[in-house]
Amino acid sequence: MDRVNILVSERPVVIFSKKSCILSYTIKSLFNDFGVNAMVYELDEIARGREIELALSAHHGRDTAPTIFIGGELVGGTNEIMSLHLRRELKPMLIRAGALWV
Repeated sequence: MDRVNILVSERPVVIFSKKSCILSYTIKSLFNDFGVNAMVYELDEIARGREIELALSAHHGRDTAPTIFIGGELVGGTNEIMSLHLRRELKPMLIRAGALWV
């Protein structure tokens, strides 16, 4: 779990993704369109990816990709991000986290 906490603290937006997942691709595209330089960890490609996936599952209840952290806090997955976006709450959250400048 310490490894996940360290990774999450490195950038304002951290995405634990899988290269083979269309929902992960959608979320990465959304953040890219906003101009957010998210730190993306492709769990199916990096060393210790499975270990990180198990830690996310054990400590955050998230065993699917993508898993998104903003400002060091777990936001959730695709449903949560898209809901925030549709309610126009995502952009202000990204600004508060220092991930987006307007």
